[in-house]
Amino acid sequence: MIIVSDTTPLIGLASIGRLEILHELFGDVFIPQAVYDETVTYGREEGLAKQEVINASWIHVAQVQDRLAVNVLLDELDLGEVETIILAVELKADWVLINERKGRRKLSQLNISKIGTIGILLKAKELGLISVLKSEVESLQKTGFAVSQAVIEEVLKAAGEQ
Repeated sequence: MIIVSDTTPLIGLASIGRLEILHELFGDVFIPQAVYDETVTYGREEGLAKQEVINASWIHVAQVQDRLAVNVLLDELDLGEVETIILAVELKADWVLINERKGRRKLSQLNISKIGTIGILLKAKELGLISVLKSEVESLQKTGFAVSQAVIEEVLKAAGEQ
């Protein structure tokens, strides 16, 4: 299975000490250089997110080849999202880990499966990797992670926690 991640799921999960869930669920994860730069090189430290991403031997940085496609999409999305989407196309990814609405819309247009941070936590709960989803979501919110109350309620209901 080929997985490509955008920045927000990496930082969100790492900031609550749950980055390893990605490896447990998906195995290796690819990120484009722009995501590495946003997370590690230029990103502000949130918890130990930078260090966790650096130390995760199962996260692989890959270079996007189609720079023209990157330049075209930059009118609609930020560089990390654009490189994530283009890399997913180039690698024929099975899943893309992404939260941002515009990026998710573009992936839908391209028929590429996507899942966000909350969805990842739900999947981890379903597989028994975490025991209580609500506390994980609350921890995420305390880090400044933005998610609508409607999404939270829907996911907690799906997890049988409401």
